[in-house]
Parts: sequence; structure tokens; C-alpha cells
Amino acid sequence: MGDVTYEIEVKTGDKLFSGTDANVYVKLFCFDGECTDEKLLDCLFRNDLETGETDVFKFKRQNNLQKIDFIELWRDESGILDNWYVDYIRVTNLSSTAVFEFPVFRWVQAHRKYRVSHLDKHLPQKEPFKDQRLTEIEEKQRKYELMAHVQNGPMQIKVMPADEAFSFDYKWDIVKTKAQLILVSKLVMMTSGRWESLSHLKQVYTKEIFSEPDGAKRWSNDLFFGNQRIASMNHSCIELCTEIPDKLGVTEEMLKPFLEGCSLKEMLDAKRLFIVDHNILTGLPHRKGFYTCVPIALFFVNEKQHLVPIAIQLHQEKGPDNPIFLPDDSPNVWLKAKMWFNNADANVHQSLTHLGYTHLLMEGITVVTHRNLSQSHPIFKLLAPHFLYLIAINTRGLELLVSPNGWVDKTMNVGIAGMFELIRRGLNKWRMDVEGTLPNDLKRRGVLDQNILPGYHFRDDALLIYNAINTYVRKYVDLYYDSPEKITGDWEIQAWGAELVKDRAQGGCGLNGVPSNGQFASKDDLYLVLTSIIYSCSVAHASTNFPQYDEYAFPPNYPALLNGEPPKDKTPIEESELVSMLPDKPTTLDMMTVTKILSSRGTKSLGDFEVQYIFEPEARKIVDEFRADLAEISKTVKERNKKRDIPYPHLDPEIVPNSISI
Repeated sequence: MGDVTYEIEVKTGDKLFSGTDANVYVKLFCFDGECTDEKLLDCLFRNDLETGETDVFKFKRQNNLQKIDFIELWRDESGILDNWYVDYIRVTNLSSTAVFEFPVFRWVQAHRKYRVSHLDKHLPQKEPFKDQRLTEIEEKQRKYELMAHVQNGPMQIKVMPADEAFSFDYKWDIVKTKAQLILVSKLVMMTSGRWESLSHLKQVYTKEIFSEPDGAKRWSNDLFFGNQRIASMNHSCIELCTEIPDKLGVTEEMLKPFLEGCSLKEMLDAKRLFIVDHNILTGLPHRKGFYTCVPIALFFVNEKQHLVPIAIQLHQEKGPDNPIFLPDDSPNVWLKAKMWFNNADANVHQSLTHLGYTHLLMEGITVVTHRNLSQSHPIFKLLAPHFLYLIAINTRGLELLVSPNGWVDKTMNVGIAGMFELIRRGLNKWRMDVEGTLPNDLKRRGVLDQNILPGYHFRDDALLIYNAINTYVRKYVDLYYDSPEKITGDWEIQAWGAELVKDRAQGGCGLNGVPSNGQFASKDDLYLVLTSIIYSCSVAHASTNFPQYDEYAFPPNYPALLNGEPPKDKTPIEESELVSMLPDKPTTLDMMTVTKILSSRGTKSLGDFEVQYIFEPEARKIVDEFRADLAEISKTVKERNKKRDIPYPHLDPEIVPNSISI
């Protein structure tokens, strides 16, 4: 008694205005009733407890507690800035060298005493401070409200809480960054006018800022066009073709020159034909004076194991003004058909594959998680690193990009009206247990077997990381739920599941395909949901986001905007007609600058968490095993890319971020 010194390490959070000038106190407790005096956390002549800083305090001549089961933490209102957000407090008994860790991750309100237990890892039914936990969840539910900002659209945050704001001058300040890029790159010549020729357009790319995108180097190549379906950013639309649909007006005779001497039936039976059908675009609104098409394209795996296009039909119904475009058509006619196909593909990519199925769906899940899971809940700690900055980037992005007269309205044929309608359609189609579960989605499209569709680099690399995430989730869930009763008796996880599936019209997230309709009864239910969320926030987003500059920055390659109308016949055309279809210089510059910013990475690599919420040693071991798995996958992907005709670096775990932060 009275002869022990404790060292108290305090990590102040990195949120905006999280440092404090208030007087802060801590007291250490053992559940047997023993405790220390209260300690003022202050070092004379030092400005401590500042944003992002770690401070160490000595607490001398205190009771020698056998263990520290929990701490009490509180503050007053003194000082100019008294708000305080704490990440964690670590206490070391300098006599026994025993270390006790207290994950806080809270704003500490004035004159309220917070009790935080050692490692703070309780399921709600085991929580020692139930009243405090309930109060904090009720406060979170008032701050994190769901709302559909677009009628019948996905649920998002009603008003972004201050907690979600960027804590620094984040580089995704699109107005500022765009101005800097234009200034540094000296692209003043792109502020007005139209392109004279394709060679004229290629002259704008520089080594310093706007390097020549990959798309500019091989955009007219059929191999590259095929590669865009399987190893670029809109990678999940292609399906195995088991029969030619009636609405596709191809014939055996028409396709014969491209099937390497084989019959159509032989190629269907050999599983060498694949199809992309963008029928979801039918009747989609678009900007006045612009057009869109609803294409179907047929692809073939040739003897060299390359996927190549063999037929494009730009609208759904057969007819004399809806010809089948073929690789042996006049070169510019074939190029024009591919450009219109990619224009439609860009609508699907930006609206669904990218914005709808990652940013917006995951925002609703983020809000529901905050509303229902205490920060003490093990599942909250598992998911939180993958929600970092998601709400902030969505709020900023929607304000600047997907707004009336914003970037989408200027750079895409569909504009925001078409984009939001497409998101609504896709939301009603998406299922967590199918589109949100990679192996099931691949199986649905007939391409799970890695012997089918060679060169499908997205599938091959994504499956490695998906399986690693699934293993990580299984180990973690098994650590806390050793019986089904712990799941059914966990009222927070049950409330979370209920709000995930609750109809959007009634204020829920409205997700389809959630196992057991959100009434989780087994560990298998949690395995699927948690793997889907972590995968979507990391791998799915990385694969759809980071190739954008290389694809979009050279408009002929992957044109989000095309002037004129889709062709109705195969009359030969000159290059000048292709150039006339392209966006003007300012629109091209808009596309280049924004996709340049979007293609940069904002947060750390998957598994290297910006904030480590998990403190329990057994759980930390699981995290370390996950990191080791990812390191091995990184080696595998690097080796694969040495042998690939076109490298696919986007799913190297070293460059896949934890969260949707850009």
C-alpha cells in the first residue's frame, strides 16, 4: 500500500479538435473494491493531451492493485478548447511490470464519469457497465440517422456527425487539387475548344503530372478491349454464354470467321464464349441532347487464351437499324461501336460497380453499425477500420461530383438523373449473398472455375484476398461466439441485423440477401455478412476505383461522354467522325483531373489499420495472422504480374486500402 508507481500512457485521438485544455482525471479500480486516488493528467510546463499525441504521466505512491479491472475517466470545462477524444489509455504497474489496456475511443463529455474495462471487449450480455453502454448507444442513434437523399435510393447518413470529418487537410479537396494540377501541368490550352485529331489529344499528356494513361497506348486493340472486361475496373459484368439469346442477332455464318474453324455449338460447349448484356440500362434517362445505348457484346477465348470481342449489338432488340458490328467491319466503324459499348459500360461502372455497390451501400451499413453496436462490441472493433473516412468522402463527393451541374452532369451522357435511376435499379437487384459474396457472384456468372476464362485477373487475385478475409473473420467470430446462444442472445447484433434488412421506406437499410433475414442464428450467418462488408470496403472498391485514370483519362478508350448518336448502320467513316464524338477540351480536363485524384490512395494497406481498435491478445494474434496471409498473397500477385501480358497490380494487398477513403 502506498508504495507503487503507475505509468499512465494516454493517446489522444486524431479527430478534428480532439485535443483538450480541460482538467482531466483518472482513477484505477479493481472489481474487489480496491482503488487508487484520482489523478490529474497534467505535466507542468507542457501542453499535453493535444490532437494525435501520446502523453505519459507518472502516478506515484498508490495502492498496489493486484489487477486493474477498469478505470474511471472524467474532465471539467476549463480551458479554451475543452472537448476531448481519447483513443486509449495504457497503465503499467512499474513494480510488477503488469500492463493493462483500456480502449476508450470516445468523446469525453464534461462532468460525466466514464468507466472503461480492461481490453473493453464485451458482448452486451457480459457488459459490466450496462447503463453506460445503453446511454452511449442511444446518443449514437441520435447522431447517426439514416436517410435516403435520393428518392427510393440507398440509405445514407442524414447529417454527417463531426466525428466523421477529416482530421486534416485531406488531399481530396477536388476544387483546390484540380486548380493545382492545371497550374502545375500548364494545361491552359485545355480551357476551351475541341480536339482537332487523335494525335492532337495525345499531345496533352506529360511525364510530370498527367502521364500518358495506359488506355491511350492500346485503346484500339481488340485484346485490350477484351482485357477491359476481366482485368480492369468494370470486371463483374461478364458471364459465361451457354446459349445465344434470341434478342442478339448473330448467326453462325456471321461469327464463323472469328471462331478459328470451330462451330458455334462447339465453342459454346467448350465454354469459350462469354457475354456482357447491359439490359439494366433500358429506358435510362439521359442528358438533353445526348444519347445512350443498351448494348450486348459477345466475346471469345481464342487459341492464344486471349479474350477478344467478336460481336457488338448496341441495342436490345434486333432490327434493320440495329446491326451487328463485327471485327472485320471497316476499322473506324468497329472502333465506333466499341466506343459506344464502352460509353454504356462506363454508365454501369460509375453508377453501380463503383458508386452504388461500394460507396453508397457501405455507407448505409456504416451508419447502421454505429447505431446498433457499442464501441465495446467485438464486431464493432472488427469493422471500424474499414469505415474510416467513408461517410466523409461520400458527403464531400456527392456535394462536388454527383450534384446538379456537377462533374457527373458535365462528363457523362446519363447525368445525375440517369445515374440515380441506375443506382435505384441496381440496389433492388443486389443481394449480399450473391453480388456481395464473391464466390457466389462468380458462380452465378459461370466463371468461378479458374480453368474457364483465362486472363480473368480480377477473379484470380480477388479470390485470394476474399478467402483470407473470410479466414480472418471466421477466427475472430469463433473467438467471441462459442455457441449459437451467444449470437441469439446478443441483442446488439440482433438489432444490427434487423436494421440492415428493415425496409427503406420504414427507415432501415433495406438490404437484400442478408442471411436469416438479419435474425442471425449461427456463426455462418456472421461469417458471410462480415466477410462481405470488409471485402466490399477494401477489395471491391480498390478494384473499381484505382484503374480510373488509366481508363478514363484518354476519352476514346473509355468514353463516359460521347457526342452524336449510336450508329444505325455500318457506313464507313473517317477518323474525323470519331474525333467529333469526343468531349471538348474542358470536359476532357475535368475527366483527367478527377480520375487522377480518384486513382490516388488515401489510407494504409489492408490489415495495416490506421486505428487499432482490437487490444485483446488472442484477437491481436488473429490480426497478425491475417497480415501474414496478406503478405503471402502480395508475393503471389507480384509473381503473377511478372508473367502477365498486361500486369494487374490493383489487387496486390500492399496497395488495397482498408476503407473507401477516396
